[in-house]
Formats: sequence, structure tokens, C-alpha cells
Amino acid sequence: MPVSPAYRPDPQFPSLGGEFADPVAAADFPQTLLRFRNDRAAATVGLDTLTDDEWVAHFGRFAPLPGNIDPPLAQRYHGHQFRSYNPDLGDGRGFTFAQMREAGSGRLLELGTKGSGQTPWSRSGDGRLTLKGGVREVLATAMLEALGVPTSRSFSLIETGEALIRGDEPSPTRSAVLVRLSHSHIRFGSFQRHAYFEAGDRITTLVDHVIANYYPDLEGANDRPAALLGAVCQRAARMTARWMAAGFVHGVLNTDNMNITGESFDYGPYRFLPHSDPNFTAAYFDHQGLYSFGRQPEAVFWNLQQLAGCLSLATESDPLVEALNGFGPAYRRELMAAMLARLGVVSRGEDEDAALVQASFRAMAEGGDRLRWEPFFFDWFCGREDRALSGTRATLYAEEPFAEFRQRLATYDADRPERLGHPYFAQPDPEELLYDQIEALWAFIAESDDWSVFQQKLDRIEVARQAWGLSLT
Repeated sequence: MPVSPAYRPDPQFPSLGGEFADPVAAADFPQTLLRFRNDRAAATVGLDTLTDDEWVAHFGRFAPLPGNIDPPLAQRYHGHQFRSYNPDLGDGRGFTFAQMREAGSGRLLELGTKGSGQTPWSRSGDGRLTLKGGVREVLATAMLEALGVPTSRSFSLIETGEALIRGDEPSPTRSAVLVRLSHSHIRFGSFQRHAYFEAGDRITTLVDHVIANYYPDLEGANDRPAALLGAVCQRAARMTARWMAAGFVHGVLNTDNMNITGESFDYGPYRFLPHSDPNFTAAYFDHQGLYSFGRQPEAVFWNLQQLAGCLSLATESDPLVEALNGFGPAYRRELMAAMLARLGVVSRGEDEDAALVQASFRAMAEGGDRLRWEPFFFDWFCGREDRALSGTRATLYAEEPFAEFRQRLATYDADRPERLGHPYFAQPDPEELLYDQIEALWAFIAESDDWSVFQQKLDRIEVARQAWGLSLT
């Protein structure tokens, strides 16, 4: 049997109809070399029992999964790219491949692709993904999950044997197809497309679909579009706050890269902060710093405003404004919770928590280039000053700029202090995912087809995930 009893197909997206997606076929790749399969994620949807040959047949050749979407569907959407509206977007190198229920929670999850070939929305693109881009996404999702950030999960990476020409990396370069597991791939830009055509009826249809499948608790809401916007604002606030606590810079926060379930996805020129720097940008083409680390909350809120504009075709403006106004308080609340989780301490109330968070950011800023982002949280986890002041950065932490932070943290109780007993916390430094580290492990793949360093990195990130114990809920 190719799937386990936990596999529960539930293809809901096709019911939306032809105005929302187009049937497509995957490219016929010269090769299908399995480079990564996420059995932990696969177990949540009953696909971990597939053999490697079956896995490649479904996620490299895209044979339909039993009782699921057939043919695959390339979604239609528009979007603002660096705040310039583009009506020529859509799934240009990917499609929605399957939907199923998650074991335990019953949530609707879906498998989407990246690099699976051309679609009606490819424009002049080849519909492919570079192998390096796939490797980078696998690493990003693993690290973000370890740090408690809501994210899509890289499900499969298969090398496809084509030589691609790209302007931003040495060419020709190797190709791959990635499959990601996500709650939803419906984007803010999905709504924008129908607003562009002034199709209020389609906006209503999409609202109803999203509520039925992703926000069922809103079924009885009097104003469904406004209720949905409020819920999306809350999810977006949570995601953004956890990016900030993780020191993560997405890099391309366009409206077509924002989904309605509050998960980060579609990782291109992302970076993790080496040091505290609000002006740090991930994309070399972000010349104005529009999506810099410190401006990410602003960028997300701007995108939410565009979503609200679309929903105004289906309801009155005042309730939408009220829903938007909930983002700021939600973000502040979520940022405090995310920072306390990263420090491993229990809340002492809003005022004290806010003061500790502010002191934390000031301390990291004072550390400058001498203090990397991730080691700060590693050293001070569970509020253990004795641990921080006996480690490799003890001299720095003893300096005056850290005094207020140390004093405030000392008043907090540890949250699940038994986590410090994990062997991960006995090492001098934490696991990080910095740009140079990714480049170094990619060199092993590019130069000698050595995947061992990549796998070792994933293994260490998994150890970190287990040690931190940061919940995604």
C-alpha cells in the first residue's frame, strides 16, 4: 500500500473553479535524483510509508496521489512587488498538487511545488528552480521551524538533471523541483487579482472558501470579510513577531508572498542576522531597504492594507479599518511572547515584559559586531546569568551596556528549565544559519557532489529544534 492509514485526502481547492486556477502538467525531467525527503512532515499526512521509488514517482514525476487533485492546478493571482502593482503574476513555476488532513489536528494541509515546469503564468520564465535555491529553502524552513517560526515545511527536493542559466549565480547551474507542505498557498495576491477585475462576487467566493477551510470558527460571523481580515491580521502579527525574535529577514515581502494562514514561505534571498542591525537587508536588489529587518512589521502591515482594499468590494470599510487597527496591538503582544520564549522565561505581566524586551534589543544593539544574534539567546536561555557569565562571551556581558538587561532578566522565572539539560546547551555555541555557512556547504555539493555536509547541517538543526522546544502553535 503506497500510503498509510493516516493519509486522508481532501481536495478542496478545485471546487473554486476556473477563475482561480488553471490545470497544468509537470515538466518531464531528464533525471529524478532524490536529495531530501522530510519523513517527519510526511508522517503528519500519512505519506512517510512511501518507498523512495514511490516518493520520486509522486514528487518528481507527479503521478497523482490517491483520491487527490488531478490534474495539478496553477493558482491565479496578482501582487505588489516592492509596492509596484503587477497584474501578470500567478504560479509561474509551481502548482497545487494535493490536499489532505493533518493527523491529530485535522487541519487541511496542502502540497505545492516550486520548479515543476512552465504554466500559463510563466511569462518568459523557464518554470524551473535551481538546485541551490532548493537547498537554501530546505535549510531555511528547517531553521525557522527550530526557532518556533510559523513556516511552510520543505517536503521533498529532487534534482532534475537540467542545466539552467541564471543571472544571479554561476551558470549553467543544476536544477531541482521542490515540494513544500503548507497550511495554504492562497495569497493576498489571490484576492488582489479579483479586485483588479472588480469581481466582488469572486472575492466573496474566496472569503467563503477560506473561512470554510482555514477559519471555520468564523462561519457564524456577521461580517465575514472583516472577521477574516481580523483573523489574518492576528496570524500575520504572530508570524512577523517570530521573524523578529529569530533575527530572520525574508527579503521579498511582496503581497504575492504573503498567505492567508500566516506562514512564511517562498524563500529567495533570505538571511538570518549575523548581528543586531535594523537596516540589514537580504536582497541585493532592495536598494531602498524597503524590506530590511527593522521595517518588516511595516511591510507586513502595508500588505494587510492592500488585502483590506480588496475586501472592501465585499463589505463596508469601517469594520475593515477596525480589523486593521488590531494588527499593532497584536504584533506588540506577539513580540513580547516570542522574545520571552526565546529567552526561556515566564511572563511577569505586560509592563515588565515590555521593559525586558526593550532592554534585550538595546543590549544586542550595544553588542554590535562583537555579538551575533543567535548566541545571545543561547547564552541567556532560561535566564541563567551564571551560564552566560561563564561562557565564551562572558566579558562582553559583564560590561555596563548589559547591566539593565541582566537586572531585569534576573527577576524572571525559567520556563521548563529542564531543557538546559539537553546536550545541545553544553556546547559553547549554538547552531546558526548564516550566509557564509550556506555558501560553504553548497560548495561541497557544487564542486564534488558531496551531500554529507548538507545532511549534517540538517541533523544539527534538528538537534537544536528538539533542545529549544519552541512551539509552533
